[in-house]
Amino acid sequence: MKWLEKVDNFWMGLLIGLFFPFLFFTIYWLLFYHNMPFPKRFIHYLMKGYMLSGVIKICGLGNLLLFYLSLNNKADKFSKGVVVSVLFYVVLIAYVTYYLEPELI
Repeated sequence: MKWLEKVDNFWMGLLIGLFFPFLFFTIYWLLFYHNMPFPKRFIHYLMKGYMLSGVIKICGLGNLLLFYLSLNNKADKFSKGVVVSVLFYVVLIAYVTYYLEPELI
């Protein structure tokens, strides 16, 4: 239980919540587009195909796993940080959807 007390911190939840979708984004690139240079060419490819917002949404679902695990372990401060990081990703998805991919709307 000692490790749980160290991890149950708002700032730790915020940092891990911001990093976790980026980790999923990198794994997505490694699994499906590893022959394309990362990140500049890969992100450009996703933007031209109007897939960037969708990929960010899928990678952001990894925070759902963090939130679920933190609630089961009663790490309330950690889960608050994860929720704030999800709000950051909501703003990022809105920006990408309405300003970088406006032709789809």
